[in-house]
Amino acid sequence: MPGAQVVPGGGGGKTEKYVDNKRKDDIRMANIAAGKAVADAVRTSLGPRGMDKMLSTANGDVIITNDGATILNKMEVLQPAAKMLVELSKSQDIVAGDGTTTVVVIAGALLRQCQILLGMGVHPTVISDALHKASEKAVEVLTAMAVPVELSDRESLVKSASTSLNSKVVSQYSSLLAPLAVDAVLNVIDPARPNSVDLRDVKVLKKLGGTVDDTEMIKGLVFDHKASHTAGGPTRVENAKIGLIQFQVSPPKTDIEQNVIVSDYTQMDRILKEERNYILGMIKKIKATGCNVLLVQKSILRDAVTDLSLHYLAKAKILVVRDVEREDIEFISKTLNCLPIANIEHFRAEKLGQADLVEEIHVGSGSVSSKCMLSSNVVRSFVILHGTSYTRMNSLYSALHRVRRLTSALVQIVKATGIKNMGRTTTILVKGSNALVLDEAERSLHDALCVVRCLVNKRFLIAGGGAPEIEVSRQLGAWAKTLHGMESYCVRAFAEALEVSGVPIVGMLLTVVPYTLAENAGLNPISIVTELRNRHANGEVNTGINIRKGQITNILEENVVQPLLVSTSAISLATECVRMILKIDDIVSTR
Repeated sequence: MPGAQVVPGGGGGKTEKYVDNKRKDDIRMANIAAGKAVADAVRTSLGPRGMDKMLSTANGDVIITNDGATILNKMEVLQPAAKMLVELSKSQDIVAGDGTTTVVVIAGALLRQCQILLGMGVHPTVISDALHKASEKAVEVLTAMAVPVELSDRESLVKSASTSLNSKVVSQYSSLLAPLAVDAVLNVIDPARPNSVDLRDVKVLKKLGGTVDDTEMIKGLVFDHKASHTAGGPTRVENAKIGLIQFQVSPPKTDIEQNVIVSDYTQMDRILKEERNYILGMIKKIKATGCNVLLVQKSILRDAVTDLSLHYLAKAKILVVRDVEREDIEFISKTLNCLPIANIEHFRAEKLGQADLVEEIHVGSGSVSSKCMLSSNVVRSFVILHGTSYTRMNSLYSALHRVRRLTSALVQIVKATGIKNMGRTTTILVKGSNALVLDEAERSLHDALCVVRCLVNKRFLIAGGGAPEIEVSRQLGAWAKTLHGMESYCVRAFAEALEVSGVPIVGMLLTVVPYTLAENAGLNPISIVTELRNRHANGEVNTGINIRKGQITNILEENVVQPLLVSTSAISLATECVRMILKIDDIVSTR
């Protein structure tokens, strides 16, 4: 009976113990099948010609993307082993930022080949150990192929960022976004830690209006809020002294919930007078330090500012930006080289930041507003020359005024430039014609930033287009011949492509990547991979798939390069995930 063993009982008795291994095999095969299903779901999104996915959320929002991490993060995965592949994609996103689809595709190919080897009777532990050795050898081969790069070589950095962007929905804007990503990362590198970059020092701000072509990097600070216009407060301040406060400029409240009943008008007037004096005293202390720009953190305890406090701040000629998010405080304080102030008693001049100019500007609506103003002039001229009814003239003016007011409300931001002793931070203002394009542009820019960060952490480049994967597969096949026993058979199976019943099965370790690239580009994957193997066997190690030309070329000459860290982390993480799945032989539900 398959999957069963009869074990003699101990103590010389004739009792027999029945051990059933079929359940363990079924659990392992179910986990492998679930992992393969997740990999197949994102496999068609790999490469510059990969397909996009339209994700529909429960609340009706729609996301269009081909980013593997985003797709898997939004998918509703219930099977425990399949969730491991979702976490695998997140891990790749944290380590490298790019290659989130590649790592899942490689893991799926590994699981597919594991299933075949398990069906042949190979023990999971033997497969796991051989897979670990093969992945270590693959990393060695990739490292030997890598080309060192210096951060001063801006052109190489831009090429690497462009390669990452070429597979995105916004690939047509790669010539604009790639240099922005490179400059942003180079601006935030700390000389004290030249081999590390904190991408939290790069703020990506999205703003609806215009196109992705209008995206720009701003040397300064940008707030996604408009300045307070209550009581005619200023919207432009030169020689600004900026205070960042975390307390409320509003009347205090009691610590516990209670009601104060006032039945006398004189008592009511006294309360209002005390509130005015309290707020006025705070604003006098703020003004005494020379502060003329106030950034107010959003409060959940009570109103951070009230209409009365905004009125007094406007009289004091202080520009107010309210509702600053708590998570932005660190970035703002680092950029302005100021200290956040938690209490009015600690408000001092040495804690303020300084900037040449802080002003409220219109982003993306300049052309609309100017056209509205031009239309107003045309209407006025038409009325003077030809005359029209008073009612019709008023309706025209009111319509134009509504358009101007609507566009201004959508695209007003506050911008601070000329910051004194500015910290190592930068801001990128991303624009787009609609929310879908805007979100995808932000995700694509994040991947490009992560690619440049990889080159800062590990300054090596390798060719793209499937070239390193084929070379690793070839060298692993040669290395497998030097091994002995079942280990040799497993490594050879990992490295080579197999054919079962005339249907090509992509090689377990890395041949799946060039195969999928060719398949998604509409090419013949079998002939492409075969030709690629022959070219690499003849010593052309940098030969890869040129998707634009639809043929095999020297991929380095085509400027298709990627960081070494992206490929090595993809192999290591995928191997670790698959080995863990192989070791699972049961699923136990607990409370």
